[in-house]
Amino acid sequence: MSTAMIFVGLILSTILATASNSWLLAWLCLELNTLSILPFISKTKHPRAIEAATKYFLTQATASCLLLLAGTSNAWLTGTWDMTQMSNKLTSTTMLIALTMKMGTVPTHFWLPEVLQGSTLLTALLISTWQKIAPMSLLFIMSNNIQPTFALTLGLLSTTFGGWGGMNQTQLRKMMAYSSIANMGWTVITLTHEPKASMINIFTYIILTAPTFLLMALTSTKTLQNMTTMWSTSPLATTTMALLLLSTAGLPPLTGFLPKLIIMNELVTQNLTPLATMTMMTSLLTLSFYLRTTYLTTLLNPPSSATSATKWRQKMTKNKTMILLPTATTSTFMMPALIP
Repeated sequence: MSTAMIFVGLILSTILATASNSWLLAWLCLELNTLSILPFISKTKHPRAIEAATKYFLTQATASCLLLLAGTSNAWLTGTWDMTQMSNKLTSTTMLIALTMKMGTVPTHFWLPEVLQGSTLLTALLISTWQKIAPMSLLFIMSNNIQPTFALTLGLLSTTFGGWGGMNQTQLRKMMAYSSIANMGWTVITLTHEPKASMINIFTYIILTAPTFLLMALTSTKTLQNMTTMWSTSPLATTTMALLLLSTAGLPPLTGFLPKLIIMNELVTQNLTPLATMTMMTSLLTLSFYLRTTYLTTLLNPPSSATSATKWRQKMTKNKTMILLPTATTSTFMMPALIP
């Protein structure tokens, strides 16, 4: 019962934050959202989980302080708490830093890999997807008042550090965290020029990330070593996982390529071709570790020796497979048809 109430609070706080028109109400809803997710992070009663919950709380509290400072300063300068009246450069930049800190972008990204590593797979799913909806909605509302140069710098740094950070990771949750940082860079980089493209990118990422985490939880896969034996649990799930990883990396003609194509087109249209070129080059870093993971998943058999422990095929219930796999497959192949 208590878990259901906390989950309802998590959903309602996000909905109210996205529907609010005042910075004071948005701050209040984001605080409720933070307090609602903390019990899920610390539920396992493990020291690593408690550490993750503490880091998450401190980071989100700092971001909330910056958000309240920016909102109060803007209300003092303009006489209103209205989100669309962020005409002052200092307040709009402070608000951008606060909201990007909540989502996990460079330079305030250090908390995300540690928090995901200390959480369960389903909690990591919530942090990587649902928890980004409210801050991204607020950024979309104030996108006309964001400084373009600052947003472009944050986006390029996030795609670069997200790609480099995930290169040598053997823990899948940390790898997905750095992938999230890189994806947030793609979202922020076009926020001031084409906010709708940013929304397409973030929701495409959520559609692809949710089945990925669910498949990892269904097959108890947490490391790259587990990926090499994932075929013994479900060959169909292994194939779907490979497609999801390649799609998240942005490999054409899969779904994840569509938002990147739209963002590149917008950057070139705005005469930002050098920036578009650098962003595409940084995406190769993300593609490299996703290709490595896909190779370990589908094209590599683990070393066979008498002393190695093999994860034997487990019986998977038809209900989970019938619900999850069509969703993952649809999200992987659905959107390229929308390209004009």
